[in-house]
Amino acid sequence: MEATAIMMNSNIQLTSRDKAVLMKAPFLNSLGGSSLVNMLATMGVQTLAARATVFREGENAEAFYCVLSGYVRLYRLSRDGREADIRICAPGDTFAECLLYTDQKYPFHAQATETCTIAHFDLEAVKSLAEHDPEVARAIMASLSRHLLSTMECVANDRLFTAPQRVANYILSRCPVDGGPASIRLPFQKSLLAGMLGLAPEALSRAFSSLRKTGVTVRGRMIQVVDVQALRQI
Repeated sequence: MEATAIMMNSNIQLTSRDKAVLMKAPFLNSLGGSSLVNMLATMGVQTLAARATVFREGENAEAFYCVLSGYVRLYRLSRDGREADIRICAPGDTFAECLLYTDQKYPFHAQATETCTIAHFDLEAVKSLAEHDPEVARAIMASLSRHLLSTMECVANDRLFTAPQRVANYILSRCPVDGGPASIRLPFQKSLLAGMLGLAPEALSRAFSSLRKTGVTVRGRMIQVVDVQALRQI
């Protein structure tokens, strides 16, 4: 890995906030008793600097991950070096668990977008647990199902919505009110938002420009909405 990582064998060293995020992760919050204890026994923790590599496409897969703090970017590279974002993983999100039952090579790159803490779970150990513990197997299958549904929704949104509509939907999903004025702060740079929404940075800028007529203004990471209800009509 490109950045120094702090490795731990259990969740004892986690901050209370990181532990709370971990225990709310969907693949863990359904576990209890020995199933939870055994799952946590397969876990380690890494702290990575901004832009550090978690893993590269084509590397042997040894673990899947859960983000505890910060954000992790998943992306692919074309032969000529162009990048295509697949997903931006936020605290509580998991990634690479699909490799439990498939090819043991990572199919994409994973990179910390800022200083972040991630938990990693040994693939072979978890696979063995799932083979002997129905509760663990159900938790893993439920996690994979959620990822599949999320991927299908993402594909549908790309086909059904224009760039301004995708941006509007993202803003609306984070607005604290149903009507009237609102403001939100992007948790990461606009370039990451563009990749997350399947847009080129230039297309994102054009989308923001087109939303000005509905009262949306952007200053840095701050987005102001004059009327949330009007934005819903886009």
